[in-house]
Amino acid sequence: MSPRGGRAMRLRGLIRKEMLQVLRDPSSIAIAFLMPVVLLLLFGYGVSLDAKNVPIALVVEQPSADTAELAAAFSQSKYFEPVVMRDMRSAQAALMARTVDGIVHLRADFSRRVQRRDGAAIQVLLNGVDANTARIVKGYVEGVWSSWLEHRAAIRGRELQTPVELEHHIWFNSEVRSRNYLVPGLIAVIMTLIGALLTALVMAREWERGTMEALMVTPVSMGEIFIGKLVPYFILGMGGMGLSVVMALYLFEVPLRGDLWVLLAASALFLLAALGMGLLISIVARVQFVAGLIALITTFLPAFILSGFIFDIGSMPAVVQVITHVIAARYFVSILQTLFNAGNVWSVILPNALALLLMAGIFLGISRRKARKRLE
Repeated sequence: MSPRGGRAMRLRGLIRKEMLQVLRDPSSIAIAFLMPVVLLLLFGYGVSLDAKNVPIALVVEQPSADTAELAAAFSQSKYFEPVVMRDMRSAQAALMARTVDGIVHLRADFSRRVQRRDGAAIQVLLNGVDANTARIVKGYVEGVWSSWLEHRAAIRGRELQTPVELEHHIWFNSEVRSRNYLVPGLIAVIMTLIGALLTALVMAREWERGTMEALMVTPVSMGEIFIGKLVPYFILGMGGMGLSVVMALYLFEVPLRGDLWVLLAASALFLLAALGMGLLISIVARVQFVAGLIALITTFLPAFILSGFIFDIGSMPAVVQVITHVIAARYFVSILQTLFNAGNVWSVILPNALALLLMAGIFLGISRRKARKRLE
């Protein structure tokens, strides 16, 4: 048998052995296929950056036709669940007790002043503990107020006089659903866990079980061992990615405006980088518990916090923004959110894909250099 044929046979044997080990290990199957389902269900249904059905107290000191119309405008909005109250003391007590998240106060002279040229003032008090929700609710209140003024002017056959007229056009996520933003980014976090956590345990498991010493006395080269470990988990990771994409498209109805082949290519690049990180951790640690802990701290947490998945990178301090450039998930999250919400925007996809290719080469190259066929 030629040396090339012998290498091919050994490589097939190693890949088959690793695939059988994966199939016999319930934890690997659970990480690759059960964990994506659980995380997507939790984040898809349990986490939302949208503010809807916000309870607010609507304090009306002097009921009138105008205050009734404005109260109806708040009631018909999907963003609010107004509770009409007669005095500010009750409303402030409700705000302190967290039964309402805001107060809209219409003073006794509201109906009279709204007829005047300078208009009437509305007092709005918001619970600022959650600053993001408070800002969103403030915008919704202004929107309801503006819509009510336009409707009131139309009924009276007048044109609402405003110095500036705003025309809103929302690109890429016209429904303004946070799910369209969160679910694609979550795929990057899931693939980080699949790629890094699974492979972090691979080489460490061999050392702990003593099977690495048995491999070292065989003609198998370290490069063949390396490829034999890499291929099965690449297939497993792409399977987990496929399941995540199917759930995103058909369960959460997130649109995919880009090409599927671009998504697959970008996912393959990112998975190679994640596998390289996991193998490097596994080679250095040699203990499964330590390798798993390091993988969670150095791959999952940065992917969750510093990738732009939830927290906007542009809002971070300059030092932290620099650190995010060494996080592979940052580039993949950008590609995913672009492909799902905007389409094939090559000015975004290509630079991030090149960064992923570079990081995959670096991590795989370092892992290969660190993998030596020796006991020490």
